[in-house]
Amino acid sequence: MELLTIDAFKAMMSNALAHVKFREDEFSKLDAVIGDGDHGTAIVTALSCVMNPLENGTEFKSVLNDMGFAVMLQTSGSTSTLLGAFFLGMSDHASGSSLDVNGVKAMFAGGLENVQKQTKAQKGDKTMMDALIPAVEAMQNSDTADVKELLLSAADAALKGAEDTVRMKANFGRARNYGEQSIGYADSGATSWSCMFAAFAEAL
Repeated sequence: MELLTIDAFKAMMSNALAHVKFREDEFSKLDAVIGDGDHGTAIVTALSCVMNPLENGTEFKSVLNDMGFAVMLQTSGSTSTLLGAFFLGMSDHASGSSLDVNGVKAMFAGGLENVQKQTKAQKGDKTMMDALIPAVEAMQNSDTADVKELLLSAADAALKGAEDTVRMKANFGRARNYGEQSIGYADSGATSWSCMFAAFAEAL
């Protein structure tokens, strides 16, 4: 696939919502170990908010902007704040109704850049960033001209990043209060974001 069309992007988002809904209980149970147990509900709610503006979208910049504001205005909490920031950052680095590999790379890098303005969490802190940062880095380091291959590399990196959180001590959010007790469990945010990246690639 040489170009990511707006219709293909819609399929990516729809597939992400379907997969996250399917694993909602799993994410909440992970969150309950060292958090407040609502991450599954939060990520499903946040992703559900984008479907209406997405459905009517015809080009990337405006639809991503509408998606970002829909998440931030309709839901609250860190999950929606960071997901909304991701879409708004993507919007700042995308235009037109189709994107080549370099355009897709720039769009996802813009999303990460804006998320990093909202949180100080880095790789190794046992958060969603342990999936998102490796995913975007893998995309930037890929030399493929195929959009599906690009997203498969991102999905692989996100999954490994999420799996690596099992061995980490939490440094952010409520989970940080658990100290060493947070080791041995995957982070719910990293796990849900890796699920989304896998769904993105699968949809293409």
